[in-house]
Amino acid sequence: MIEIKNVSKGFGDKEILKGVSALMETGKTNLIIGTSGSGKTVLQKCMVGLFEVDEGEILYDGKSFTSMQEEERKELRQQIGMLFQGSALFDSMTVERNVKFPLDMFTKWDHKKKIDRVNEVLERVNLKDTNKKYPAEVSGGMKKRVGIARAIVLNPKYLFCDEPNSGLDPQTSMVIDLLIKEITKEYNMTTVINTHDMNSVMEIGQNILYMYQGEKEWVGNNKEIIFSKNKKLNEFIFASEFLRDAKDMRMLEEKGIIDNDRNMEEVMKDPEAHLLMGDNEKRESHPDREDEK
Repeated sequence: MIEIKNVSKGFGDKEILKGVSALMETGKTNLIIGTSGSGKTVLQKCMVGLFEVDEGEILYDGKSFTSMQEEERKELRQQIGMLFQGSALFDSMTVERNVKFPLDMFTKWDHKKKIDRVNEVLERVNLKDTNKKYPAEVSGGMKKRVGIARAIVLNPKYLFCDEPNSGLDPQTSMVIDLLIKEITKEYNMTTVINTHDMNSVMEIGQNILYMYQGEKEWVGNNKEIIFSKNKKLNEFIFASEFLRDAKDMRMLEEKGIIDNDRNMEEVMKDPEAHLLMGDNEKRESHPDREDEK
């Protein structure tokens, strides 16, 4: 568990984070979302110590990271895995050597034990027998999985992911999302994900922090977000007509009015469904409607 308490951070005269408090839960995928400039990246960098907070405190399982000495921070960082936006693999190293790199840096294991662990995590991310390939020889989705394998090779308690689906097609993105969710539960990690990907929000958002102009605007999960009446959140998540329609359909699913094998002609016979869709049409017909003011 990572607790963020009244954290503020600025650069010069510009205040980026304004008294943010949040809880990142163990065994769950914790998503930080928001528009560009909302402060989510700065918040994550404060959490791993790349930026020092101006005010407030960050605690890892009750221990104050903010007040730790450098040696204590080094010890804690060995329990942190990082999945970078561009995977950040070493082009001149094989998949095996990329994944083994943290073991070389932070353990005194013998070569056989390191290779056994590398093989174990590569198999876990469905990359068995790719050891001798180079990054240039694998696909974008495979690079992400190599990055995940490297991030978990030290069996971390905390996993930080920066835009893990950046540059991937929707189907591959879903594979990466589900893999991160599975290993989070399997390893009982505290996983923190910065993302713009709304598919990720809806599929694996077990605990979601929505940032707006440096402040915590909303907290909930991927089921609660469907029913949220927060205007800023809805304008961000459901920005297009297609996504607003998708939200309406998910609301009907959550209420048990329709199921995945729905027949739309039958659905529209339901008075509540008809009312909901009618309200949506009415909303679309008024450009000066309340939620756009």
